[in-house]
Amino acid sequence: MRIGVMLPNWIGDVVMATPTLRALYNWFGPDVQITGVMRPYVSQVLEGTPWINKKLTYDRRSKNSNHRWVGVSKALRQLDVEWIFVLPNSLRAGAIAWLSGARQRTGYVRNGRGLLLNRSLRPLRNAGRWKPVSAVDYYLKLAYLAGCPPSPQHLELDTTTEEERQADRVWDRLGLWSASQVVALNTGGAYGASKNWPVEYFIELAQRISDETNANVLVLCGPQERRTADEIEVRARRPQVKSLAKDDLSVGLLKACIRRSTLLVTTDSGPRHFAAAFNIPSVALFGAQDPRWSMNYHPQEILLQHQVPCGPCGQRTCPLVHHQCMHQLSVDRVFQAVQQQTKLNRLAPAA
Repeated sequence: MRIGVMLPNWIGDVVMATPTLRALYNWFGPDVQITGVMRPYVSQVLEGTPWINKKLTYDRRSKNSNHRWVGVSKALRQLDVEWIFVLPNSLRAGAIAWLSGARQRTGYVRNGRGLLLNRSLRPLRNAGRWKPVSAVDYYLKLAYLAGCPPSPQHLELDTTTEEERQADRVWDRLGLWSASQVVALNTGGAYGASKNWPVEYFIELAQRISDETNANVLVLCGPQERRTADEIEVRARRPQVKSLAKDDLSVGLLKACIRRSTLLVTTDSGPRHFAAAFNIPSVALFGAQDPRWSMNYHPQEILLQHQVPCGPCGQRTCPLVHHQCMHQLSVDRVFQAVQQQTKLNRLAPAA
């Protein structure tokens, strides 16, 4: 069987699609050939996992026509894909599936693409609005439509030897090998400012972790968060607080750093799901988003959200400007969750 899977556009959503990839791989057997169609910035997420045999890069803004939607459709047709699963909700994704020539085209009927699919589901609605459903279950239902039996919901990732070498170099540079515990902080997210916890709060949290436990603090970042990570490191004024701001950043490096950390404190973004996939204890900070959309079934996650009358609004930026959902989520409350994880996971107090 030759299968194509059009993967989601966001890093965290790709991680939440791993139960679906695993289910398809197990159901169709060891001889299945799975081609993943993915955005270039998510390509490293699945490195080290066994489910994808071939990758096709899709970027509608690429100067290379092979990476735009017609070129990707042509590549899928040349691969003679028999069945394609469309995880994104866009009309263009449906068009790629139809143009691929796959005899079975499975996805959700949304954005006018119903006629492009021949095995489809309709998302649940409640009072005319989309009913919040975890992306994990949203994607798995497409696998079940193909006949897959009920499958585990836990997320799963792996790292490559090179990704671990990158993390080794970070541990060498920052002197983390001697640290008995490393608490990682993830401050940002590509979705928008509504997911961000104030930088001043992260600085205070880093100081308290440094002062009241024997852990080192590692501030993670992507290319867009370098300045924030560096600011936290400098303003914390603690030798135990370090950041990735000066490193060559990659998704693979973030995976490897989180895999070897003791605890992750994170906004609702991709690295949050890395922790779930590696079974690393985490504290997740929510603001404008409804947590039901991104439930990842991580048994060692503490989820924190300050309830406000206007939320959760789901907007990328606060339409009322005040951003109280995040500003009212106090450092005290987050540090208490860190202490709770300390007790559960033996993060030792400072001497």
